[in-house]
Amino acid sequence: MNEMTRARYLAIALVAIGLLYIFAMYPLMVWIWPSGWGWMPPQPEYEQIIVGIFATLGVFLILAAKNLSANISLIWFTIWLNMIYATIMLLMVLADRAEHANLVGNIPAQYLIAGILWYLLPRHKNARHLTR
Repeated sequence: MNEMTRARYLAIALVAIGLLYIFAMYPLMVWIWPSGWGWMPPQPEYEQIIVGIFATLGVFLILAAKNLSANISLIWFTIWLNMIYATIMLLMVLADRAEHANLVGNIPAQYLIAGILWYLLPRHKNARHLTR
């Protein structure tokens, strides 16, 4: 995949992920699939904090799609945030067998998001100037 195509797909991915963070995280945690996206029993304070953090990140990812080169550090932050979040959740699930639904819910989703963004990042230093 050439750098311009990679940049185009990265911008699309940032918008899509941003919209998911803004509009899908709360419904997944509370109504659609609480056992796969939240912690049982439900913990409203935890859910509100997580939703607030990811919704805020979602807004900034959408904005980042307009100028990729100016936002590479935000994209890297998102990659690492998802990797660390998923790994912590994985360790928690391994310690608490009652939370196994997270193994097919938010854990693989967070790793997938990190992987997609990492794969779509520009590979060459001179490609960092790419914009949408």
